Amino acid sequence: MGYIGPSVVERLRESFPGSLIVGLDMGYFASCLTNTEILPECGIDLQYFADVRNFSNDLLKDVDVIVHLAAISNDPMGNKFEKVTTDINYRASIELAKRGKEVGVKTFVYASSCSMYGSADDRPRTEESPLNPLTAYAKSKVFAEKDLEKLADKSFKVTSLRFSTACGMSKRLRLDLVLNDFVAGAISSKKITIMSDGTPWRPLINIKDMARAIDWAISREISNGGEFLAVNVGSDEWNYQVRDLAEAVQKVIPDVDVSINKNAQPDKRSYKVSFDLFKELAPDYQPRVDLISSIKELKNGLEAMNFNNSDFRNSTFMRLSVLADLRSKGLLTEELEWAHNERPITN
Repeated sequence: MGYIGPSVVERLRESFPGSLIVGLDMGYFASCLTNTEILPECGIDLQYFADVRNFSNDLLKDVDVIVHLAAISNDPMGNKFEKVTTDINYRASIELAKRGKEVGVKTFVYASSCSMYGSADDRPRTEESPLNPLTAYAKSKVFAEKDLEKLADKSFKVTSLRFSTACGMSKRLRLDLVLNDFVAGAISSKKITIMSDGTPWRPLINIKDMARAIDWAISREISNGGEFLAVNVGSDEWNYQVRDLAEAVQKVIPDVDVSINKNAQPDKRSYKVSFDLFKELAPDYQPRVDLISSIKELKNGLEAMNFNNSDFRNSTFMRLSVLADLRSKGLLTEELEWAHNERPITN
């Protein structure tokens, strides 16, 4: 029930039409619907509202595959809720994998991140490169990967997908992602504000291609990558400097001004990534949505919503703002648990 989930649901429903697809979500962002006529969850068979830190083992009965997306999902939220980030992204992830394995789950797909490379030189990072996580979010992914590797065996296949930075239109759109932010600024105010000096490197991937990679991770044989596999997911052609992304948006949306924060502190989160291993292991599941297509998709989606909020960085299009709003209303505790009787009803 987040940003990526709706695309994953669509892809898995298409690839596994006879399967029972079950969702489990805390529901923080359930109301953050954008430009959709129906709930994305209508595409699955059963939706549970539950905390991944605390749920009944009965929900794992007869489950063959776990696709684990649940996380405090970016650096601003991780910095604000550092302990909770560790609890959800790391400890709960490992507990989920352990409990799944105990009851017979065969396949565990984990949404990891290239952000674990942190600060790197200009040589593209491979899966064998040193990890240099700089934030609570990135560190949580490193910790989880290390412990997931210990759980993997011939009866429990684990694939850790080190995703590039996500982008693209979603039925629960986030604008706290670099390309999405730039397109939103271009649409709402004809301005793109780069918060850094524009030089950091980022690999990007459209959420539809993330869903394709998850599809592959479910289906891959152990002979293709091993019992545990950590793999960079994206495309070599999608390694961009931040300023390149702004220039690409200008090409699609004319008459847009780009401002660079020349006084910004250096952004140490800069890394190029090599996707050779993913290309070797998953030749039929390579990214298909290119940068310009992603920009056009976002532009069309935002325009269809009549989007005109130039102050979107302080809106509920930012996931941290949603959590802050729920906290201010007393609906969430400091541990980001539902307070009092506000917990959603389990279906």
